[in-house]
Amino acid sequence: MYINKAFIFGNLTRDPENKALPSGIQVANFSVATNRVWKDKNGAKQESVDFHNVVVFGRQAEIVTQYLRKGSSVFVEGRIQTRSWDGQDGTKKYRTEIVAEKIQFGPKGGSSSGSAPASSASQSQSDAPKEALDTIEYPEEEINPDDIPF
Repeated sequence: MYINKAFIFGNLTRDPENKALPSGIQVANFSVATNRVWKDKNGAKQESVDFHNVVVFGRQAEIVTQYLRKGSSVFVEGRIQTRSWDGQDGTKKYRTEIVAEKIQFGPKGGSSSGSAPASSASQSQSDAPKEALDTIEYPEEEINPDDIPF
């Protein structure tokens, strides 16, 4: 048995685009940016960014289009798929994307760019005192990969 599973957590690079298939099923497309930070052989901090195309169908597509905006955090679980088609100039075009099976919204930021419009019910809840969240405290020292036994 083979496995095709993708998990990404990142920020939307653009607002979702919503369309409908001829059958009436909703389809949303958006792009998610993820980054990776590491130290090179010289100890200099390096960073790279990857961009992932995501497509989601059905009710989840409607929800994504309604609530997510550019800059919103999102966790996507799905499968990787590559589509191909003939372009207008006769060349073969390819697009690799994640077909989302599950989407979870990330935490709302302080800006209004990634949040849904506030309703009166949510405003009254925000006036209530917030309870403290349990957090994980990580050690201060750097972890040396050579110390890991596997």
